[in-house]
Amino acid sequence: MSDRWRAGEPARLRARTAMSAGGVVYRRAPSGVEIVLVARPSEGLWALPKGTPEPGETREQTALREVAEETGLEVELLDELGEVRYQFADRDGTTVDKTVYYFLMSATGGGHVDDHDHEHELVDWFDVHEAQRLITHRNQLPILDRAADYIERRREGHGA
Repeated sequence: MSDRWRAGEPARLRARTAMSAGGVVYRRAPSGVEIVLVARPSEGLWALPKGTPEPGETREQTALREVAEETGLEVELLDELGEVRYQFADRDGTTVDKTVYYFLMSATGGGHVDDHDHEHELVDWFDVHEAQRLITHRNQLPILDRAADYIERRREGHGA
């Protein structure tokens, strides 16, 4: 087979899967429900905290660790909120099919958002409606909406 023929071959499609896990961390403030967002405002990024598993971690373990690292907060996992699926091309052109699993979490004390890791420029609490407006990755919005519904039901049903 000549090199010339090989050069004219269509590029082989490369694909892989990836998984991350994260959470919607909430608290009740005097003004209402607040949600933690992580941000790189210089890049226009406002998002829910999430990250990649370490070897042997479950989705839940990944979510708890990543949220604690990215936000500086100690958190408790309350419930599953669902998943977000999307595709992107990585640096070498491989198509990545990514699934991100989200969990509802509450801050359990200790830690402070100023103690977050270096990955984001800003981590802060936002009114849930402001968080819904700010969030950059609009595919995270249904997760945030589910969290808001769950929090409201939790308040009504348990007085929490």
